[in-house]
Amino acid sequence: MEDLLFRALIVEEYEPNKFRRFLGTKRLSELPEGNVLIKVLYSSLNYKDALSARGHKGITRKYPHTPGIDASGIVAESNSEKFNPGDEVLVTGYDLGMNTSGGFGQYIRVPDSWVVPLPKNLTLLESMVYGTAGFTAGLCVFEIQRKGIEPNDGKILVTGATGGVGSLAIAILSKIGYYVVASTGKLDRKDFLTELGAKEVIHRSEVYDTTGKPLLPRCWSAVVDNVGGVTLSTAIRSTDYDGVVACVGLVESEKLELTVYPFILRGVTLAGIDSAETKMEKRLRIWELLSTDWKINLNKIYREVSFDQLDSEIEKILNGNQIGRVVINLWK
Repeated sequence: MEDLLFRALIVEEYEPNKFRRFLGTKRLSELPEGNVLIKVLYSSLNYKDALSARGHKGITRKYPHTPGIDASGIVAESNSEKFNPGDEVLVTGYDLGMNTSGGFGQYIRVPDSWVVPLPKNLTLLESMVYGTAGFTAGLCVFEIQRKGIEPNDGKILVTGATGGVGSLAIAILSKIGYYVVASTGKLDRKDFLTELGAKEVIHRSEVYDTTGKPLLPRCWSAVVDNVGGVTLSTAIRSTDYDGVVACVGLVESEKLELTVYPFILRGVTLAGIDSAETKMEKRLRIWELLSTDWKINLNKIYREVSFDQLDSEIEKILNGNQIGRVVINLWK
């Protein structure tokens, strides 16, 4: 394809620890090594992307850089036996958009071991409505079911409910019959959460216990926690016997203060969820479920924006004003 020019969001460090971002152009020769070149049609916006776009060196070490941990599109060139030009594919996780040029560029080049064939029942756009957030939510549901928790075993708590992982977890769990309680600081979004399937919407203060009690009344058969900190501690201490708590995020805090009592007296399982390095066999299984048994009405949960609107959407998510999922059309 020669040394094609393409559009990309570029984040640069113009002075030590001072960053700026802009829509510019890159060349294919600037992309890293990899045996699959993909023309990216859609990406999606995650909190990790926004941190990278702001110059967070815990996410991205070297700049200039193009963020975007999600991408879906069409194989443009391939030196892999697994993929051919024209194949529809998606990439989420691994090092994409962190220290490897990511999905906020119209082309990416990656190893074939990162690439997932587009599931038959999904479009490229739908795969990015899910993206890393949906894949992570799917891993949480997988852990809940692997523990043997059934819909009639009790309520499932989802914290950080209006975010990408939270909203998709609510929709998936509700679709397959679970009673979901959504915890949020945005009670003005109650209608959004109930439309996704939440049976109850509570304020986050109701799952924020600072008494230091080692155990709390049993409320939840399982939990999907997106925030960490006191909220996660409260959720663990109030989970029922043999329950599971899927730990996803740390927007409240990365610290966790509690005793061993929930684990040795109630048999609670704390399941850490790392979607980036999920093995391909499991990855393919989760994507199959997201496109079949767990497939939800995605129209309720996303907005499609143009490449030119991306910067303002990054500001929204950094300021805590993002609801649901934002999909970027890179050619619009």
